[in-house]
Amino acid sequence: MDLKNFASAQQYFSRRSFMRSAGIASAAAAAMPSFAKAMSLQQAAPAGAGMAGRQRGGGMGRAPMPADTVIISSNENPLGPAPVALEAIGTAAKKGGRYDREYSSAMTKAISDQFQLKPGYVRIYPGSGGPLDLALYSNIGPDKPLVVGDPSYEQGFRAAAGAKAKCFMVPLDKTTYKFDVKAMLAAHPNPGAYYIVNPNNPTGTITPKEDLLWLIKNKPAGSVVIIDEAYHHFSTQDSIIDQVAADQDVIVLRTFSKIYGMAGVRAGFAFGRPDLLARFENVTQLNRQLGSISLTSAAAAAASLTDPNLVPLRRKINADTLADTYAFLDKNGYKYVPGSQGNMFMVDVKRPGMEVQKMMMQEKVAIGRVWPAMPTYVRVTVGTPDEMKKFQTAFHKVMNEPTVAHALNHDWDIPHELDRA
Repeated sequence: MDLKNFASAQQYFSRRSFMRSAGIASAAAAAMPSFAKAMSLQQAAPAGAGMAGRQRGGGMGRAPMPADTVIISSNENPLGPAPVALEAIGTAAKKGGRYDREYSSAMTKAISDQFQLKPGYVRIYPGSGGPLDLALYSNIGPDKPLVVGDPSYEQGFRAAAGAKAKCFMVPLDKTTYKFDVKAMLAAHPNPGAYYIVNPNNPTGTITPKEDLLWLIKNKPAGSVVIIDEAYHHFSTQDSIIDQVAADQDVIVLRTFSKIYGMAGVRAGFAFGRPDLLARFENVTQLNRQLGSISLTSAAAAAASLTDPNLVPLRRKINADTLADTYAFLDKNGYKYVPGSQGNMFMVDVKRPGMEVQKMMMQEKVAIGRVWPAMPTYVRVTVGTPDEMKKFQTAFHKVMNEPTVAHALNHDWDIPHELDRA
């Protein structure tokens, strides 16, 4: 099936018929596990990032999940790589006996051309976790604190701990759950960096671009604003990448792990002024651990950028499924963080979130972890419509029964995006 026909076949997806209509996407996802497992071994866990590197069969003393578990805990895209990416992987793999120059160069050029960036403003990596650590470690240290939002993606404060930098965790806005940029600015007079995830993980909420521009304009000279746009494609807000092109003190991270469905393939990139990207070289040990992107990953990433229907189609699928889930939560009076523009949301379970996570595992549904700032909330990834129906059934059951003691005795090996290796 060519791209035009593939897009046409998918445009009539509804929230209930999606999986029946998406046979080719399901087959693509099913075809990937052995390849994804092999590819994942190429990237070592970055120092200080706290990545456990566990596999889903059980690890670190945890019980393996049943094979039929619904996994909506990792913010992955259940569609997997696009057909054009799978085709590119097959073609590139035939040249796998040689070190890659062709595909990595083509990927870098494709990204630079798409965002109209000058040469030297883009670097590509096996995933986005590595370059995120490089951006953090190259700008913070014992005399250069880090300012982050709370709750947000944990890699920020973990990198601060690894770099022996003070970390100022600023609560999100209580009404909108956006990053409070004015409070972040007030947190310290001269930090090394501000770290903002937009849309945020775990809340899925967006911080308006005008707020980010205000922070960039008013921050202390020499401080760097690091914007993690891992989930940007699910949002309709303009990116902040134009500030990179304008030579501001900004580093932007992007990934192919989310909307492009390539979490196991490992492809990501960093945008920044050449002098900011050059600082990455000072993080010597981490650079050696990361290595270079594989030719198959680079080929898949570059090919994915050529499909003009991929992002808007998958954005709509995610938005429709999320809307259906919100309707279920509203109907049953469950409180949740509104306004997610990512592929996840947070729901208040009115008791310790970890208890509900374990009870959901009794129903063979793996949901996300809990953040200390919101201990009674659990994060749930948006899966397929069928998966979310199973979530709804399990969640309604769990929420209408008391905590079961025997469920708490289990320590399941529930996967999450910090596992990526």
